Amino acid sequence: MQPERGERRVTKGMAGSPSSFESIRSWVVEHKLRTVGCLWLSGIGSSIAYNWSRPNMKTSVKIIHARLHAQALTLAALAGAAVVEYYDHQSKPRSNGDAGSGSRRRSQPRGDGQGVVEGLKCELCFKMCHKSKIKLAALVGITLSVLSLFVHLFVANYSVGDFIQYKLREDYLYPVGHKLRHRRLWGPVSSLEVLQPYAKPRSFYPVPGQQNGFIYAKISGGFEKIRSSICDLVAIARLLNATLVIPEIQQSVRSKGISPKFRSFSYLYDEEQFIASLSDDVIVVKSLPKDLKEARKKTKFPTVSPKASTSPSFYTREVLPKLKQSKVMRILVSDGGCLQPILPSNMDEYQRLRCRVAFHALQFRSEIQALGNQMVERLRGTGGPYLSYHPGFVRDTLAFHGCAELFQDVHTELIQYTRKQLIKQGTVDEDLVVDSFARKTNGSCPLIPEEVGLLLRAMGYPPNTIIYLAGSETFGGQRILVPLRAMYTNLVDRTSLCTKKELSNLIGPEYPLPSNLPQPPPVKSEKQLIEEWKKAGPRPRPLPPPPARPFYQHEKEGWYGWIAETDTEPDPSSMDIRKQAHRLLWDALDYYVSVEADAFFPGFNNDGSGWPDFSSLVMGHRSYQTASGVTYRPNRKTLVGLLSSMHDNLYHPTHNWTVLVRDHLNKSLGVDGFIAEAESSKTASFLSHPFPECSCRTSKSSDTPGHVMSRSGKLLYGNEEECPEWMVRGLAMASQKATGAKDEDVEEGELLEDDNETDGQSDSDNGNRSDTNRSMEQDEEMDPDD
Repeated sequence: MQPERGERRVTKGMAGSPSSFESIRSWVVEHKLRTVGCLWLSGIGSSIAYNWSRPNMKTSVKIIHARLHAQALTLAALAGAAVVEYYDHQSKPRSNGDAGSGSRRRSQPRGDGQGVVEGLKCELCFKMCHKSKIKLAALVGITLSVLSLFVHLFVANYSVGDFIQYKLREDYLYPVGHKLRHRRLWGPVSSLEVLQPYAKPRSFYPVPGQQNGFIYAKISGGFEKIRSSICDLVAIARLLNATLVIPEIQQSVRSKGISPKFRSFSYLYDEEQFIASLSDDVIVVKSLPKDLKEARKKTKFPTVSPKASTSPSFYTREVLPKLKQSKVMRILVSDGGCLQPILPSNMDEYQRLRCRVAFHALQFRSEIQALGNQMVERLRGTGGPYLSYHPGFVRDTLAFHGCAELFQDVHTELIQYTRKQLIKQGTVDEDLVVDSFARKTNGSCPLIPEEVGLLLRAMGYPPNTIIYLAGSETFGGQRILVPLRAMYTNLVDRTSLCTKKELSNLIGPEYPLPSNLPQPPPVKSEKQLIEEWKKAGPRPRPLPPPPARPFYQHEKEGWYGWIAETDTEPDPSSMDIRKQAHRLLWDALDYYVSVEADAFFPGFNNDGSGWPDFSSLVMGHRSYQTASGVTYRPNRKTLVGLLSSMHDNLYHPTHNWTVLVRDHLNKSLGVDGFIAEAESSKTASFLSHPFPECSCRTSKSSDTPGHVMSRSGKLLYGNEEECPEWMVRGLAMASQKATGAKDEDVEEGELLEDDNETDGQSDSDNGNRSDTNRSMEQDEEMDPDD
């Protein structure tokens, strides 16, 4: 019995003092799951870093690579975990086998501790054999993982070419190469790069001296009418040699409780900038002298209300004598202007003065410019360009042209009601009911947003194009924008780009309006109740009906507050007048963002009403600032004809139809569209096409067309003066810097085209088939009938 107890003591002593190998084994067994997780995460990280460092690989292929690498490294980690698990299982004491071996050892002679020594030798040999098996298994696992990794890399790299080829066949009408396609969609237009803005005086232009009197004006109307009228007033003040008092903007003056921080002219524009910019042209003051203010209140000064087509001779013959006599002349402007757009050829300096006012002196106040810059930065935050689109869906304009039948339900009634009022005022000299579809075929109605989306898609603009929706009023609401938003999900406006706090800061602090909540009926006295009881009918009488539900202020605002109750539109409330003032600010923001846009598409410009419209002013400003910019000048009559020809397959157009649309819109960007716009819009608003008076040409090329004259004999294009030498040198230096910066991009685009030359020569039928399939897939999401 003694040797057995000694043997137990020796065995316990050996187990109680673990070796370094035993401690490592126990730590690996305890933390094997954590080890496998670390290996898997390291595999994911290394594979992603490897794949995302390859610029020509598609995102989906990169994800496949990452998964394959992770699987390969995970396989190695699992192999190691399996080996550790096997060793752990083998190293545990077994109940049956261990007992048998112990009995065998105990059956051996134990004289002098010889049995204990032999048992320890056997255990050491067993551990050494298992260590060699672990190394062998780990080596086999790592080898298999490396082979699997190489196989995955070979298969993935071999499949990359197919993905790139499929991507390049996305648009079969444009040549291969993203750079070239980008230039076609976003410009610049090479045929108009020679035109540069130049509105400085050309001839003798003296500084104003002795003045004949003061002119103060009140301007009514929307944003576009205000801007055009201010330019005409400055030209009239120069013509009459008068001092101009900063005009009053009635939309902001008559609004009650508007912010006292911004009033009248300063509600939109910077007064100090306006006065300083015109110091060499016209003397501008903020208000009349004190002695003349009192007489103004008593209306002692003569008043004139000119139309937008008033000639300069009217002012020199009729207004100038009265101005010299009374020293003050009041002008009421409500027609969007007070001087005819096209002036005689000897008055070109007055046309350039209009340009200096519109494009240099009329600067928005700092708050509008700051918020406008933020909006432009947010639109270009992804590093790409954006397109601005103005639908032109204004209720008064739609009523003027008789486009009521293009809408449904209550919107048609609202347009017809407005048209009826225009007929009573004498603005419209036509029947109340007209054929709206015939008007649209003639180009007298705007393109609906769905049609604009189809045209942009035909031009090749991808679905992720950022489109800014301009305009403070879009008659028809969000319902009419649903098809366009389905085609281009990145359709944004000021409400989605700016926070409510930013917009409220732009408005400024305003006084609260008086509450217009429904007042409860007066409480009747006991005597009145008794008298009513006596005068009532026989008993028993039915209970009176319950009181009607009260109507709150928000239910009375807008057209939906009266259209279902009365046949006449009530006078605008205080809130309606305040909202009209706010629309001036929203139009100012949209104007700023549209002028700075990389491309502009008008929905309803040059409508033929004779009033200046928002889109035409934006197009004129963009043409003056950068004539080579992408500014579409579409012919609505031509586009409506093309859309009608494919009415049944608009979402699956033919190749020929797409080519016709692209040919028309591309021509509208160049000289052809430039001349057509001059013939149609300049007669209504000079600011919509300030050429050739406010421009110069950097060089005379053989491709330049000759003098293009209008039907009335006015010069439209081709006789621009050459730019001064200092401007030519500055443009040359700027172009050299730009060319040096673009060389790398051009080489990259050429390499991309050369590498995929075989794809550009692929069968067009396959391209048509893939394009049709892609259109059918998109059509399931953008069907307007859903």
